[in-house]
Amino acid sequence: MPRLIEFICSRIRLSVKRLVFSGRKTTMIPLLFTAVIRKVINKIINKKINQVISPVISILLVLFFGAVPAYAVTDIAPLPQPVSNNAVALVQSNQHTYLLSFTGLGKGKDYQDVHNKAWAINLSSPNAQWQAINPVPHVASLAGRLASIAIGINDKAYVFGGYTVAENHDEISTIDNYQYSINNNQYTRIADMPVAVDDTTAASYQQRYIYLFGGWHNDGNINLVQVYDTQTNTWAQASPMPAPAVFGQAVGMVGNKLVLCDGVTVQANINARRSYQASHVCLYGEINPDNHLRIDWQLLPHYSVAANIEASQSQTTESSANQSIVNSVESNTVTTATAHYRMAATGIKTATGGQIVFLGGSDNPYNYSGIGYNGHPSEPSSYGYRFDLATKQWLTPFELPQPSMDHRALVCWQNHLLRVGGMLGHQQVSQQVLTTPLSTGQSCTQ
Repeated sequence: MPRLIEFICSRIRLSVKRLVFSGRKTTMIPLLFTAVIRKVINKIINKKINQVISPVISILLVLFFGAVPAYAVTDIAPLPQPVSNNAVALVQSNQHTYLLSFTGLGKGKDYQDVHNKAWAINLSSPNAQWQAINPVPHVASLAGRLASIAIGINDKAYVFGGYTVAENHDEISTIDNYQYSINNNQYTRIADMPVAVDDTTAASYQQRYIYLFGGWHNDGNINLVQVYDTQTNTWAQASPMPAPAVFGQAVGMVGNKLVLCDGVTVQANINARRSYQASHVCLYGEINPDNHLRIDWQLLPHYSVAANIEASQSQTTESSANQSIVNSVESNTVTTATAHYRMAATGIKTATGGQIVFLGGSDNPYNYSGIGYNGHPSEPSSYGYRFDLATKQWLTPFELPQPSMDHRALVCWQNHLLRVGGMLGHQQVSQQVLTTPLSTGQSCTQ
């Protein structure tokens, strides 16, 4: 046993030395320690000894370094089934963090594949797997729903809206909303939305208010901002969005500041049926700290226009390039900007305040099957975009190792961005949890 301990310690010292000389952040040390120790133990001692030593080592690591992730973030297990257009939320209970997935579309991508299944995974438990939880209740005759949205606050997840798909492909927005408790695996029906919406986007403020921005209501889009108070179980209307109403947009928020981008508008046509067009609009909003229903809205240059200007004016000064971006706001048209439908978005913290991050999506708006309204198959974007709240500027786009689309949310956990399910290339419904690490100086808002 002394030789065993000495061997383990030597492996630890070697790992520390490598980390120090590689210049990596010390917050990674506990994770590497855990991986090295457990690997060594599993190789050289039997299961019974491992059951005794491994917890002791984990306790020592917590004492020296604080809480340790149960496993590397990149090791999150895949979902039990492929699912897209699913509502996703993160909740905490009894010092455990749970990732939740509600409703969505199965791999067949037909009306029969629309479901109300739900799963949860305990991210704080080693080698955790997704577990089925109670399915989302329903008042409509059809149980399954698409394009719901979910928000986690403390140990509760709030599931809003969505739409059902009938055999004849009729799509009806659902009015019922639910609070889900991870502690007892039960749903409680909460107050109905004043205007039932699906394909909306949501953000929470002060761990109390949940904002639903626009969305689709049965026959058309709305530009309303509906606010749910989790403490009083009531709804109110906030300042509406001063832009064409859209569905399938994405939003991120840090504190009282938010950025909302893109979506799809309904286009009226002469002597022809209406059509659906991508909306190349980004809005910046600030919630009044003294009145949570007042939002000061401003139009932003589109991220794709800003990126094009940066690429074409690499020799100009930063200030002159920014002025060019401002002057280009009115030219956010089909010929100059590229919008993305159903991106994954969230807010993250930085040393200067925060950023809003948008990942993936598709530049070809589509029906739930992934086939565009123009009849062409849609493909996911391989880029991410960041808006810096301190400078009010779009930063340089970055490439994603795995493109994806058809998301309802972007979750931040352990300084990684998580895309849960969605669609990959060729409209393949995914069961993966795609992870994107944050950069140095960035962190999750939770």
